[in-house]
Amino acid sequence: MLNLKSTTALAALALMASPAMADMEAAKAFLDAEIGDLSSLSRAEQEAEMQWFIDAAQPFAGMEIKVVSETITTHEYESKVLAPAFTAITGIKVTHDLIGEGDVVEKLQTQMQSGENIYDAYINDSDLIGTHWRYQQARNLTDWMSGEGADVTNPGLDVDDFIGTEFTTGPDGKLYQLPDQQFANLYWFRYDWFTDPDLKAGFKEAYGYDLGVPVNWSAYEDIAEFFTGREIDGQVVYGNMDYGKKDPSLGWRFTDAWMSMAGMGDKGEPNGLPVDEWGIRVNENSQPTGSCVARGGATNSPAAVYAIEKYIKWLTEFTPPAAAGMTFSEAGPVPAQGSIAQQMFWYTAFTADMVKEGLPVMNDDGTPKWRMAPSPHGAYWEEGMKVGYQDAGSWTLMKSTPLDQAKAAWLYAQFVVSKTVDVKKAHTGLTFIRESTIQHDSFTERAPKLGGLVEFYRSPARVQWSPTGTNVPDYPKLAQLWWQNIGDASSGAKSAQEALDSLCEQQERVLERLERAGIQGDLGPKLNDEQDPEVWLSQPGAPKAKLENEKPTPITVDYDELIASWQ
Repeated sequence: MLNLKSTTALAALALMASPAMADMEAAKAFLDAEIGDLSSLSRAEQEAEMQWFIDAAQPFAGMEIKVVSETITTHEYESKVLAPAFTAITGIKVTHDLIGEGDVVEKLQTQMQSGENIYDAYINDSDLIGTHWRYQQARNLTDWMSGEGADVTNPGLDVDDFIGTEFTTGPDGKLYQLPDQQFANLYWFRYDWFTDPDLKAGFKEAYGYDLGVPVNWSAYEDIAEFFTGREIDGQVVYGNMDYGKKDPSLGWRFTDAWMSMAGMGDKGEPNGLPVDEWGIRVNENSQPTGSCVARGGATNSPAAVYAIEKYIKWLTEFTPPAAAGMTFSEAGPVPAQGSIAQQMFWYTAFTADMVKEGLPVMNDDGTPKWRMAPSPHGAYWEEGMKVGYQDAGSWTLMKSTPLDQAKAAWLYAQFVVSKTVDVKKAHTGLTFIRESTIQHDSFTERAPKLGGLVEFYRSPARVQWSPTGTNVPDYPKLAQLWWQNIGDASSGAKSAQEALDSLCEQQERVLERLERAGIQGDLGPKLNDEQDPEVWLSQPGAPKAKLENEKPTPITVDYDELIASWQ
């Protein structure tokens, strides 16, 4: 029987009971109190892995290291439970700071620019893979594990077991980051309402087709319209949820693959080539060549304008009015309050907070009234394109970190992603990184209470969800341009076209500066000459010419049939 009752207090007591206890005694106390059967390893294998950490850490006993990550449930568990356990077991004192995602990027950028060792390791998004590969300021882990870091690399790490290393590998085939947590943005909906006979009949009468999981944006829009303003269970319902405040999180809302969902970029997995979901084109050498249509980019293309206009229409017409002034973190809990029928852009990182007992979206038996499913795609989307975003917060070692500090931090990084602890950590934060964890029997048992999360991660569909790829040469500099310009469109200060024209021009100014500076060498931007946009729009692939009909025939699919097709 799966028991997820927290044993954190027991673990803390066991580890604090005798500060001078032998390292293996501390490890056994931790395994007893915190891990139990929630591991892909047997107890003997767990103890062997712990013994390896004890032995490898001996040269660094007493050392103090600092690492940093954004504040999500998974990292809170690492900071509050795993870091103290690691310290007790190895003698390496870890301070695991939790700060905002934007602050993590800012600290990393400062360390890159100054060479000052601010943190000994970072858990930063794999969205920075293009940055790390080009600037070469992060240790490439492929060479590290076989070279300087060989003596502190766990023989049981099993890199092949990680599901996200494709996202953290550069075009040179080298691994630059090691995934620590992953979550996707998927479609979320009220399964109880979608299967209600009266609502199904009403929808069929109004729209002429069956209410179900929308396959395309046309169906999503009809469903949003159908539910908005309707009274269900004594409250007024909305057919969409989103957020619109001019804030850094508004930038992620779009760079996190909204444009590829609309169909702006090219085909390709994990990212479109030569044009990606930021609208940036690269040449055969992976050098960025433009962002605006005039240079072969797609950031201000008809498909991009369509993506922004749909977002604004749905935010204005089908969403609670307060959402326009909300940030990502403020909007996240709203669907759990029970008045939202569906959400196109919903992060699975919210799952842990959506399955709590007593919520309006939970049944008495502990099963959810909601489900998650693949995201619908826009009118410009084509088979073979990515259809959504997957966050992959990943361990990164900077070259500016002294060798011994980096080695000690690498030991901690491997501890918190180890097979010993990963199943328990995944049950806590629901952010899968290992195939062995996804397939663990405990998740087969828990799957009915997680609304489709386990089925999604066990399905072949998951490969269509990926983070930002290697087309983006400097994530920190370029990402800040998005929220400012999209915010102008969201607020009505500019039209979608005006905002995107400004965005692509600003992106190209950054690319031009990088090209002139030459700091990324042969990997840096090499901009195309500007041409009449029609030259590019008339060619196959992105940027794509405007469609005569941007609302094709709506398509829905029965959720239970969809899940069955994944088995």
